[in-house]
Amino acid sequence: MRPWLNWIEHLATDQKVAGSSPAGRMFFYIIRTYQLCSFHSIADVLIRRTSMKVLIAYYSQTGTTKKMAEIIADEVKNSGCSAELKSVSEVKAEELLGYDGIIVGSPTYYGTLAAQIKELFDKSVAFHGQLDGKLGAAFSSAANIGGGNETTILSILEAMLIHGMIIQGDFKGDHYGPVAIGKDDKRSEDNCRRSAQRFCKLLKKVSD
Repeated sequence: MRPWLNWIEHLATDQKVAGSSPAGRMFFYIIRTYQLCSFHSIADVLIRRTSMKVLIAYYSQTGTTKKMAEIIADEVKNSGCSAELKSVSEVKAEELLGYDGIIVGSPTYYGTLAAQIKELFDKSVAFHGQLDGKLGAAFSSAANIGGGNETTILSILEAMLIHGMIIQGDFKGDHYGPVAIGKDDKRSEDNCRRSAQRFCKLLKKVSD
């Protein structure tokens, strides 16, 4: 706030000065209302940002995709959002409506997402369009380089896009979403953390 505005605010909130005339008292109440509204606006933003809910849903057989999901969930929390980590078997399709952001991870089966993940999206057709505007992201694991990681991620993102969800790529690292080749390693773990950080940063922007 500029110095002259600080001086006016100080003068107007000094009840001895403001109370000396009807105009002064009115000015006092206007400034106090402004202060209270500003405070509540800031408080509302802070509360909204710290209460944004992110679901990290995954399917994992060998544990690699689960480990990636755990890293992403931890980083989502570290980035100031609320994170819920669930195996896809624990997620009911209608629960997706209660989250601001949804991150889904799947191992690669014949170049695409696991049947358990596909089933979740198939059931979500019951509320088609109601995920519109929510933020989405995906991650995957595969046994080999060129083993279908990217096509798996894209198959998840396709379903999210059809729902009208917002997707952000990355100009560095894993462009479509974090991937692990074989077991997770430092490269994949770093990309999981980066993806989670960027996800929460964008979520805060679109929620303002």
